[in-house]
Amino acid sequence: MAPKFGPTVYILASRRNGTLYTGVTSNLIQRVHQHREASTAGFTRDYGVKRLVWFEQHATMEQAITREKRIKKWNRAWKLTLIETCNPDWRDLAVSLGFEPLPTTGE
Repeated sequence: MAPKFGPTVYILASRRNGTLYTGVTSNLIQRVHQHREASTAGFTRDYGVKRLVWFEQHATMEQAITREKRIKKWNRAWKLTLIETCNPDWRDLAVSLGFEPLPTTGE
């Protein structure tokens, strides 16, 4: 059974050092599923951003939204450092949450 997640800030990538997307959700499992299935029109579907490379849980949604807004203002280099500090191999963290591995993209 997948772990229960509350308010969470997350970063998705199209591939290692690829296009990044920062988001916030109250249900990480459901939101990752939506991104992977490209069920909602928008940035992540348009750019194939599906790989969960970083996430951080918060006690309240307000805290998570504040953190997401701060990260969205960061420059790309800071976001890459954040990802690589916790996930230097750019593993798809969704696999450890019960999702099937994504096809490799010629990284």
